[in-house]
Amino acid sequence: MRNINQLSKLLFLVTILTLNSCSNNPEMKLSEAVLFPKPISLIETNSSFQLNEETKIVVTSDSKELVAAGNYLAELLNPATGFSLEAEVSSEKMNSNCIQLSISSLDAEFGKEGYILKIEESNVSLKASSVEGIIRGIQTIRQILPNEIESSNKVEQSWYLATGEIQDYPAYEYRGAMLDVARHFFGVEDVKRYIDLLAAYKLNVLHLHLSDDQGWRIEIKSWPNLTTHGGSTEVGGGEGGFYTQDQYKDIVAYAAERYITIIPEIDMPGHTNAALASYPELNCDGKATELYSGIEVGFSTLCTDKEITYEFIDDVVRELAAMTPGAYIHIGGDESHVTEIEDYIPFINRVQEIVKAHNKKVIGWDEIALADIKENTVVQFWAKTENALKGVQKKGKVLMSPAKKTYLDMKYDSLTKIGLSWAATIELDSAYLWTPETYVKGITKNDILGVESPLWSETIETIDDIEYMAFPRIIGHSEIGWTPAEKRSWEDYIQRLSKHTQRLKAMNVNYYNSNLLLEELK
Repeated sequence: MRNINQLSKLLFLVTILTLNSCSNNPEMKLSEAVLFPKPISLIETNSSFQLNEETKIVVTSDSKELVAAGNYLAELLNPATGFSLEAEVSSEKMNSNCIQLSISSLDAEFGKEGYILKIEESNVSLKASSVEGIIRGIQTIRQILPNEIESSNKVEQSWYLATGEIQDYPAYEYRGAMLDVARHFFGVEDVKRYIDLLAAYKLNVLHLHLSDDQGWRIEIKSWPNLTTHGGSTEVGGGEGGFYTQDQYKDIVAYAAERYITIIPEIDMPGHTNAALASYPELNCDGKATELYSGIEVGFSTLCTDKEITYEFIDDVVRELAAMTPGAYIHIGGDESHVTEIEDYIPFINRVQEIVKAHNKKVIGWDEIALADIKENTVVQFWAKTENALKGVQKKGKVLMSPAKKTYLDMKYDSLTKIGLSWAATIELDSAYLWTPETYVKGITKNDILGVESPLWSETIETIDDIEYMAFPRIIGHSEIGWTPAEKRSWEDYIQRLSKHTQRLKAMNVNYYNSNLLLEELK
């Protein structure tokens, strides 16, 4: 690892081994912990720390955020252990039997999400330059503990952490997932469940696809018929649904506690039939369309020549921006096949100005690179490499979501009972064996904001469906976004993942049990 003093590492190892020589704690190897994403640096010292009911979770300042992080750790540990741990504030030197969380200045490469975790027989120390890094390190503590720590009921056993030191930080600042709640609607608790699963693998963004031809899913108070009418159906003709503004704020706050940013998407000018059915004035002929519950794409468009269209967009963005503390609003822009290019380009240009006026940055699917995108606009590459390259040429950033590798709604193989296959079938090896900075010739690491795994929901109806299509592929994507390419290999990954299935079972995740996993377990 860059800038880590090798002598210091050696002295740390010798010191710990000396201290451990007369210990009664079980000998454990930190290298045998199954960690996702794979950390940058790991030194093991072959002993253990015992977590027990007397263990204290100590935070070194009364920062509200740091105390909340300590209590988040306690919430992860208490159900299975039966303990009543909670964070307490103390700036004094650690006593024995403590897990201490502290904010410290770390080298620049650690950034805001990096951390140093030092586990000794007497104490555990987790340091980061921000609370965000503490939250990422907490997930590592969680994974070092036995799989049974994921139980929602008390488990009668001893709890040990293998000793050593982990230094870790992400390769990319944006590591996300997208959930389409428009084709099929998913309630607040389902979204929170997904957020919790994303947090476990150090993902830090959830992009919510809130509108499409089949449904409008977010309350806009200045245009109420968007949800009362436009949100009343879904693919297959179900009852649909939508989030009230209070529910959306609740999702945003829940994600923020786990340092996950919510990015809302309102797709436009295409994928807009739910809006066009709700307000006839958004159509060029002034007539409302019929609600739609099929899965075809590319047939709808806002009327780009009408001023009311931009008043509508301004109202929607204004209300969304007021509820969304994150930096970005996603404007869609894909598959607008019936919008003439001479109308599409000025439309995207003007929508960018609207988003900017509400102090947000623009993300859009790669087609938006056809317009005059602003510097640092984010082009989400999903289909056309030429669009992604145009985005780079126009000084935009690229978010890597190649459909052939990251689309979680693609079937694993021809026998998968749900999902689609228009882009590819994506088995676990295909999902893992790619590198963002070499995937498109001409796009380098400096051009890439990060990686996102979209899950479109044409065939996805329940949280079990979400889990089945996302897991375990999204675990591989989380590692691609966090761990440098030179530290990753398929052989190592699939071995770890096969062992990790026991934890997925303990977490009650409805994962796809690939033959590739079963072969490793033989």
